[in-house]
Amino acid sequence: MLRVFVAFLLFCASQAQAQHPASASNMALLGHDDLQSRSAYQPVIHESRGRWIAYIGHHGGKALNPLTGRAEDNGTSLVDVTDPRKPRYLAHIPGEPGDGESGGAQMVRVCSGKDLPKGDPAKVYLLRTYGNLAHELWDVTAPEKPARMSVIVDKLKGTHKNFWECDTGIAYLVSGLPDWRIRRMTQIFDLSDPAQPVLVRNFGLPGQQPGASGPVPTELHGPISTGPKGNRVYFGYGTNKNGMMQIVDRAKLLSGPGEPTPQNLLYPQVGLFQLSATNGAHTTLPVLGMQLPEFAKDKGGSPRDFALVVDESLVNECQEPRQMVFVVDITDEARPVGVATFNVPESPGGFCSRGGRFGSHSSNENQPPMYAKRMAFFAWFNAGVRAVDIRDPFHPREAGYYIPATTEKTDKRCVKAADGSERCKVAIQTNNLEVDDRGYIYIVDRANTGMHILQFTGELR
Repeated sequence: MLRVFVAFLLFCASQAQAQHPASASNMALLGHDDLQSRSAYQPVIHESRGRWIAYIGHHGGKALNPLTGRAEDNGTSLVDVTDPRKPRYLAHIPGEPGDGESGGAQMVRVCSGKDLPKGDPAKVYLLRTYGNLAHELWDVTAPEKPARMSVIVDKLKGTHKNFWECDTGIAYLVSGLPDWRIRRMTQIFDLSDPAQPVLVRNFGLPGQQPGASGPVPTELHGPISTGPKGNRVYFGYGTNKNGMMQIVDRAKLLSGPGEPTPQNLLYPQVGLFQLSATNGAHTTLPVLGMQLPEFAKDKGGSPRDFALVVDESLVNECQEPRQMVFVVDITDEARPVGVATFNVPESPGGFCSRGGRFGSHSSNENQPPMYAKRMAFFAWFNAGVRAVDIRDPFHPREAGYYIPATTEKTDKRCVKAADGSERCKVAIQTNNLEVDDRGYIYIVDRANTGMHILQFTGELR
């Protein structure tokens, strides 16, 4: 009888895994690394001396590092992806102790010293968060042996999705200073010489600064800069509610008065796009100078500038308003206007009942020539990654997708049932993604399934 019971349990386990095999359209799996079964947030891919290295930030937790034989707090993974079909795990840098959002080292950025104005041309530098406490710089010239250089700032109450301009060294750090009224605002540092970080200024929305009163505006999620050439920084505020995209004049931001008065905080602002009370702005990706044949003969019709504003789903099994992608026309920066949305239908995939989160989270930020102004990729949690044709931004169209298979390492996601009990399911949670200059797509999983390296196989006209 015991054998029958054990066989039944094994059958049920196999059936649970079989319910979530991989599925794809116009995207193919090239390689996979389980990332030591660590919950993953942000991947960044950087080439140096012919080697392509993926740097992955992790949520809090703890797992065995087979390279050291020790259990280590989740931090930063370094993986050689020079051959995307044979990724090779190189090193793990432990992060802050704690679980989920309370530990780890979620965000990572990388610059070569030869690109930084005052960097050592022989070195490669890694900028990362240390949980919610600090921002650090590491020397990853030898990715197998990362070495910490310095702590840029510590004793924070929050961090998140930073941005680093490699050509200037200017870094926009998502921080939580103890005297600010919000968990996440912006600290701008000059890291052109990584050995000597210099604070430029602190920045946020009026009402977030020390000494302010009244309602506190939605906290920062992350910025994206176009550098000196584009002279704009796009800040995304909010997660799944009360979202805003703030368009800022970069030169005024860096050279304007730094005292955080309401007037000084508004001085560099060019435009503001406000979402509804039920949508946020996790990622605000500018797609500028798009030539639109439909409007080529119209006065002022083309080229036009757009931003892809991506919300983040937070709650399992659709127990919140749907989060999606908003296409915003920012040609008139002072008056941004939403012109389209992109959404993944719940049916026929049955994503609301599949388990875990269903909805958008983030887009790629790197835009290499084969994809620029043509294709964008969006992480959609249990619906995997979605390839979207954006050549007509007024009518974005899905061009492909990939949903990884669950594995024995995929963690469960739970909700409270009506009777108060907990209902748990195992589901893919594609969290963040990036593309490299070769065109490969890298997606990482929040539920411990690792990193999948993909190739778009559809037509790129």
